[in-house]
Amino acid sequence: MISSPARRHMQRALAAKAAASTAPDQLMDGTGIYEQMLLQLANDRGRLKQIQSGEGKAKLKADLLPAYDSYIAGVLEAGQGAADEVVTTVMLWNIDAGRYPEALHIAGYALRHQLAMPDRFERTTGCLVAEETAEAALVALRVGGDFDPAVLDQAIALTDDQDMPDQVRAKLLLARGRWVLKSANDDNPPTEQDLVIAVESLKRALTLDQACGGKKDLEHAERFLKKHTATQPTG
Repeated sequence: MISSPARRHMQRALAAKAAASTAPDQLMDGTGIYEQMLLQLANDRGRLKQIQSGEGKAKLKADLLPAYDSYIAGVLEAGQGAADEVVTTVMLWNIDAGRYPEALHIAGYALRHQLAMPDRFERTTGCLVAEETAEAALVALRVGGDFDPAVLDQAIALTDDQDMPDQVRAKLLLARGRWVLKSANDDNPPTEQDLVIAVESLKRALTLDQACGGKKDLEHAERFLKKHTATQPTG
């Protein structure tokens, strides 16, 4: 496992060099650092397969991921978009582990260079980023957990031009609208800007998928926006 600052620096430098010298239409296969990380990935997958609990897997991923950070930093710093299973897998593991800023930072690179997910995944990279982020936000809402709504804004911006089923994009927009309304009440109303975002997001979600479950949320958001507008000075 990479532990010392010197070893982390070397790993980042090797990853940057390998990524910079590998063209977008090539694989990272054959570079020493990539083979090393693939081996580590295989070993870590073996550990994950021994755990049945989804919660347990997420905790283990959180423990494993720092060992990949230097490699990922090097690739993102100098990479030209070569196919890289480590990058796409670590991106997903970061979502699973709740490391959303790290996941979306990697997603920006992956989507910009049109990196595909490994063959075992049926969804495109853009679809996976949108759906997994949305699902994490909705689960946090259901269980009263924490989630930074800015993560949803970033995921929406990153995947705006990505092709995906309408239901997936609707789920992401629904999550955004619901998080705006999460703490909304008469004593602590959202700002007008937040309410406008919520209304627009929920309307778009329902346009894409009328069965997304956002009708009552939209009514709620529109009532708050109407109250907010009515209380504003007319000049």
